[in-house]
Amino acid sequence: LTPTQTQSHFHPSDFCALQFLRVTKQYLPHLARLCLISTFLEDGIRMWFQWNEQRDYIEATWNCGYFLATCFVLLNLVGQLGGCVLILSRNFVQYACFGLFGIIALQTVAYSILWDLKFLMRNLALGGGLLLLLAESRSEGKSMFAGVPSMGESSPKQYMQLGGRVLLVLMFMTLLHFDSNFFSILQNMVGTALIILVAIGFKTKLAALTLVVWLFAINVYFNAFWTIPAYKPMHDFLKYDFFQTTSVIGGLLLVVALGPGGVSMDEKKKEW
Repeated sequence: LTPTQTQSHFHPSDFCALQFLRVTKQYLPHLARLCLISTFLEDGIRMWFQWNEQRDYIEATWNCGYFLATCFVLLNLVGQLGGCVLILSRNFVQYACFGLFGIIALQTVAYSILWDLKFLMRNLALGGGLLLLLAESRSEGKSMFAGVPSMGESSPKQYMQLGGRVLLVLMFMTLLHFDSNFFSILQNMVGTALIILVAIGFKTKLAALTLVVWLFAINVYFNAFWTIPAYKPMHDFLKYDFFQTTSVIGGLLLVVALGPGGVSMDEKKKEW
């Protein structure tokens, strides 16, 4: 693009995100993947170290017997750690994502998350990150056949990116505080504006990058599990929350790296 063309396509506010991409483009997708799978990695390791506790909980809650409870814990351990290895090594990424989708659905039922709105929304946000990872894997697959007509094959990828963006913003709905003090009101207004921008795909990279910084700060401040002794229940609760939030940060980093996709206002602006 010539300087004139560049000015016509990019608003000055976009250059922050563009500069960030220029500096980090080599390793941003790798960092995004690592952040995204972090909650599955942590949970798989937890299944190993808390094998008896997890098995006993499932057996007591569902009255399903020792064998089925053991199978549940084993499936979670192997499914999550195996999926993480495949995603990080970029082998069979689509199959790994579908496997992790299954793990999310299984845990939603097994741990009664379906009836807890806050945790349900966070699980859906986690699914949104996996949708974005699926979209990225489709993009990588098509790059191997550059120059071959796509015949509209990119359409599923575009809708995956749209669905991923919309689901990701559910995480921020759980962070809104309905207090009357000025700081809470300001935080809610700014946060709501940013999640709407990401959802509709307007100034997407800049909005997603801002949310990454904001969510990282909130995560470190409110979910500092390392400050709580390991024997206290709050340690495990904050640790789970910390890594789930980190996974959503990974999904947002994928939005920064890949862009919003075809179903977005940013893409439509190019046609105007």
